[in-house]
Amino acid sequence: MAFYIWEGTKVRLRPINVGDWEKYHLDGMDSEIARLNDAIYGPRTEEGTKEWAASEAEKGWDGHNFRLAIETLGGELVGSISTDKCDLQNGTFSYGLSIFRDHWRKGYASDAIHIVLRYFFNELRFQKVNASIYSFNESSKILHERLGFQEEGRLRNMVYTNGSHHDLLIFGMTREEFLKTD
Repeated sequence: MAFYIWEGTKVRLRPINVGDWEKYHLDGMDSEIARLNDAIYGPRTEEGTKEWAASEAEKGWDGHNFRLAIETLGGELVGSISTDKCDLQNGTFSYGLSIFRDHWRKGYASDAIHIVLRYFFNELRFQKVNASIYSFNESSKILHERLGFQEEGRLRNMVYTNGSHHDLLIFGMTREEFLKTD
């Protein structure tokens, strides 16, 4: 069987399709996931989510800043991963990831992250990845430590949610560190 770079041992990454809107809409109604990923925003209509999915499906590929759907090898949509802050001069980038609640703790997040790291480090010559994690997101901290990320910093009281301020943790991994774990 041929090697496909966008496929891992449990998931594959693919473009977001217009028909994915319903699962993303339901996920957007889970305030705990919204808080863990970014922030709690106002409600979005089904039509608004359909428009978002259509917009994501129409985006062209620039090779660096992207959002991809995460699906199981059996084809079930389980979340998304996006890259950002891609600094071509310095070879650094960041990413964000969200797995739908019904699919937590099945290894999908770590597999999706590994696929993106493999692409950026082995194909695009990037040198370092950074991940920002809210201090109350214990599962994400454990996941990144298990993947070999190092905690590099703490920005105190950077996030206000659920009635209190929380720290923002900065985790990082170099290409050399990734190659030791790959």
